[in-house]
Amino acid sequence: QVQLVESGGGLVQAGGSLRLSCAASGFGFRLNVMGWYRQAPGKQRELVGIITSGGTTNYAESVKGRFAISRDNAKNTVHLQMNGLKPEDTAVYYCAADQCCLPPRSRGPGTQVTVSS
Repeated sequence: QVQLVESGGGLVQAGGSLRLSCAASGFGFRLNVMGWYRQAPGKQRELVGIITSGGTTNYAESVKGRFAISRDNAKNTVHLQMNGLKPEDTAVYYCAADQCCLPPRSRGPGTQVTVSS
């Protein structure tokens, strides 16, 4: 079973940046898909973006041009660089991964990101 642990959340002012990281462990296969979900209070969970093992990325329209996902296959880590943060980006962010497919089925416990106006 894949275990995912996020780090790097916190409080930032609008227009600022944060970098989230996630370490994956407890599996013996390649994680083809890694990425990030987020969920704000009272809202549905949103898939923020994903990256495949080959480096192909895809992002939600709401974060395109501001967020960037990267991964290190050798270290089984994935990162989310968030720039130009807005108050509406406030949410709990969850690392996600899957052996094969979308949407990624495994999630971490989450890390809070709060953007103040």
